[in-house]
Amino acid sequence: MSKTNNFIFWALYVVAWLIFVGLCIEAGGLITNFFFSLYKPEFVQNLYQKLDLTEMYKDNKMVFFGIYSFILTISILKACLFYIVIMLMHKMNLSKPFNAFVAKKISQISYFTLSIGMLSYIARQLVKNLMHHGFVADNLNQFWADSQAFILMGAVIYIIATIFKKGVEIQTENDLTV
Repeated sequence: MSKTNNFIFWALYVVAWLIFVGLCIEAGGLITNFFFSLYKPEFVQNLYQKLDLTEMYKDNKMVFFGIYSFILTISILKACLFYIVIMLMHKMNLSKPFNAFVAKKISQISYFTLSIGMLSYIARQLVKNLMHHGFVADNLNQFWADSQAFILMGAVIYIIATIFKKGVEIQTENDLTV
């Protein structure tokens, strides 16, 4: 591998770490918001993203817990997705990339990406439905605005994972015949 490609790979590795740390901070902040909104709702205005759903909590606790479950699950899945990307980049051998570990991690990445997209899409449709019933949820669109992009990206990554599995089979077959 050339020096330029090696430099780009390690630069992307650093970027993946930065994104992972940012997503962990976001997930931690949202979890903190959730607990403060339950026990000290007046303090939520001072917290991360100022996600104040106290009116929703007063109107219907099941809706509140359902919406927060979607928000927390999606943010935690995003952090887990980038953890898998980091594990893949850390242990991947670029001179021989077609191995079972890489194929497995790319499959996991596709499953996590599709899950994030599907959950985001379901949550967005649920919030649209709740808005028709009088709930105010304008500030929630930021958590699932990119649902279709995640679904499309998950499908593309799944195709790549299938190609990698076939590559592993071919490489294993070639190694056995030599």
